Amino acid sequence: MPNVVNHKEEVPFSHYLSLYQQGDPAEIQKRCNLPFDGTFFDITLMGTRYRISFPDFWILPEEDSPYPILTDFMPAKILVLRYLTQGTHTPFLGKFLTYREFPWGEVYFQNFFGRCMQRFAFSFGTGGKLPALKKAMETLKATPLPNSDLGYEISFLNDLKMQFLLWEGDEEFPPSSQILFSDHFSSAFSAEDMAFVGDIAIAVFKKLS
Repeated sequence: MPNVVNHKEEVPFSHYLSLYQQGDPAEIQKRCNLPFDGTFFDITLMGTRYRISFPDFWILPEEDSPYPILTDFMPAKILVLRYLTQGTHTPFLGKFLTYREFPWGEVYFQNFFGRCMQRFAFSFGTGGKLPALKKAMETLKATPLPNSDLGYEISFLNDLKMQFLLWEGDEEFPPSSQILFSDHFSSAFSAEDMAFVGDIAIAVFKKLS
């Protein structure tokens, strides 16, 4: 039986891996503002520091990682490759924005709302799961936030930050959530990428809870 190609993951991974391998490491280092020692780039994703080789894309997580999602989750690998090949690091200007507040956010909001905000809300906002989410956030050394039943600020990729706010559901109202992004996210990732960002963060929360 012939091998079946997973077009959703393997094809884009191969495409962006090829772009990465054809790239200039000095250009990637400057554009993405990453340390590079001549062989490895250093990045930190969801609480874990990784060394990523150029041009082979070997991924070496730190030994005491809370959960090295980049080693075994293909969407995370694709997202990092897209950042390394297409993203740009710009300074954080001090504001957090909703998805809708980014220039293209209104167009793609319904997809992001269902895929990320509702998934986050219903994953942790029912059945008394707030303590499990709190455990995950504390493992990631996230910063607690006020103004919700449970809220935290996390570092997603290096200094790209996110805020997750959750309101628990009850007999009258379903759970709800808000997800905010530091204002320099849109130079690093596209609208579609930022939905993958939400997917990856929630996958880590579930694993650590």
